[in-house]
Amino acid sequence: MSNRTPSKKFSRAKRRPFTKEELSTRFSAFQKGLDIQFQNEKLLYQAFTHSSYVNEHRKRPSDDNERLEFLGDAVLELTISQYLYKKYQNMSEGELTKLRAAIVCEPSLVIFAHHLDFGELVLLGKGEENTGGRTRPALLADVFEAFIGALYLDQGLEVVERFLTKYVYPKINEGAFSHVMDFKSQLQEFIQRENHGTLDYRIVQETGPAHNREFTSEVYLRDDRLGVGHGRSKKEAEQQAAREALKHLNSK
Repeated sequence: MSNRTPSKKFSRAKRRPFTKEELSTRFSAFQKGLDIQFQNEKLLYQAFTHSSYVNEHRKRPSDDNERLEFLGDAVLELTISQYLYKKYQNMSEGELTKLRAAIVCEPSLVIFAHHLDFGELVLLGKGEENTGGRTRPALLADVFEAFIGALYLDQGLEVVERFLTKYVYPKINEGAFSHVMDFKSQLQEFIQRENHGTLDYRIVQETGPAHNREFTSEVYLRDDRLGVGHGRSKKEAEQQAAREALKHLNSK
C-alpha cells in the first residue's frame, strides 16, 4: 500500500485561519468530491475539529472530535470485521483478528486520510498548526475515525459501508495487507478439510539481477494448477500463488 507524500502546503510554515466563507467552500467541495452530502453539517465540522481549536476559541470541550473518534473506532471495527468475515470464509478467528488490526491501525488510517486530503480540512489551534499538527499521524488517524463516526450518525451504516467500499475495501482486495496473512496455511486447511490431496509448490521462473530477483511460483493439486504468484522471494511468490488458489476455489 503506497503512502502519498503530504502536500508542501501542509508544512510547518505558519498559516492563517480560514474564514467562515472559506471553510464553507472547502467542506462543500469535500462533500462533492466524496459524493456525500451531510444532513447535519455540524457533525462534519466537528469531525475535523481538534481539541486545540476548541481550547483557543473558548468552545465547549465536547465540540472537538474526540467523542466522534470513539464512535468511529467502534463502527470501523464492526464494518471491517463483517467484510473480512464474509470475504475470507476459510480464515481462522486469530487470522481475521490479525488482519483487521493491520487495517484499522494508525499507519493504515493515516494513509487513508492522506489519500482523501483530510489534513487540509482539520481545524487546529495556532500552536498545533505551527508545530506541524496538520500532518501528525496520530491526529490524522483520529480525524479519519471521527469522520466515520460522524458519517454513521448522520446517514447510517449503509452509507458508511458505501464509503468504505469505495476507499478502503479496494486496498484489502489489492493485497495491501497480505503481509499479515498466511495464505499457504489457509489453502492447506481448505485442502485437508475437503480431503482433496497434497499441494505442490513449484518455482517455475526466476528473473532479474541477483540483487533484484523476482520469482514465479505455481501451486498444484495433483496435476491441476490452482494458482500462480509472483514475488521478490520464493516465499512471497508461494504466498501469492496460494492466494490465487483460494480465490479460485472460493469462486466455485
